[in-house]
Amino acid sequence: MTENTEITSNPQNTRCGFVALIGAPNAGKSTLMNRMVGGKVSIVTHKVQTTRSQIRGIAMHKDSQLIFVDTPGIFLPKKRLERAMVSAAWSGAGDAEIIVVLHDAGRKKIGEETRSIIEGLQKRDRKVILALNKIDSINPEKLLLLAQEFMATEVFSDIFMISALEGNGVKDLMDHLAKTVPAGVWLYPEDQLSDLPMRSIAAEITREKLFLNLHDELPYNLTVETESWEDFEDGSVKITQMIYVQREQHKAMCLGKGGRTIKLIRSKAQADLQESLERKVHLFLYVKVREKWADDPERYREMGLDFNS
Repeated sequence: MTENTEITSNPQNTRCGFVALIGAPNAGKSTLMNRMVGGKVSIVTHKVQTTRSQIRGIAMHKDSQLIFVDTPGIFLPKKRLERAMVSAAWSGAGDAEIIVVLHDAGRKKIGEETRSIIEGLQKRDRKVILALNKIDSINPEKLLLLAQEFMATEVFSDIFMISALEGNGVKDLMDHLAKTVPAGVWLYPEDQLSDLPMRSIAAEITREKLFLNLHDELPYNLTVETESWEDFEDGSVKITQMIYVQREQHKAMCLGKGGRTIKLIRSKAQADLQESLERKVHLFLYVKVREKWADDPERYREMGLDFNS
């Protein structure tokens, strides 16, 4: 997927560090992480608030191991789940050696959500890197003015112009990160792309298909959990997942007329899982109504979120 990964065999002077990717919803954080890692570890949709918790992706570049932390978009939260998501984003930023703020250059100006991020960074007295993403959506003159507006905040030490989708400018960013993370031993094997268990990644893949194929309001009222994982001697795997929704009508929307919608989602998720796992997958999906799942501490633990945020 990516052309910018460079690994040196048996390096003598290794570097390793955590890099938090933060930004307003839909800035392109998950797309960028997948690009830099070289595989799909974070789901991507056109809808805001797709990422709900911290997701780590691991990339090798030259003699450095870069552990990227994809965080939920930072916005002004109203509900418990939203507060937990924003808290997870700031927690990921606080724990990282390097923070990269992504901004959708197509928006052409610094919006309210991004300004709140800048204010939060100013309070924390952190110098961070700015990545202006989707640069193909804005002309160079306006891009320069936008960059100057960001640099005037005195929060950013460096600025990179990138396209996470196309890969433009990503190698320059990777080069900078690789030489900036502290010296240290690698924390993960060279071929590992994420520290998430495959059960969690599988649930995220199904949730992505639900986001992409259901009505706008429904995805925010559901969650997916992998209930069982059974390996067979022929190399195939049986994965059973539960989709929790809050209303009976939501269940009907997930299933679709004659079960057509859930069959479509199962087919697309199964294809993605087979590609990721490189083996045959038997995926079974069930939909269950749990009205207050968004107020259930156990669901928050499953998502890696703090219920009391």
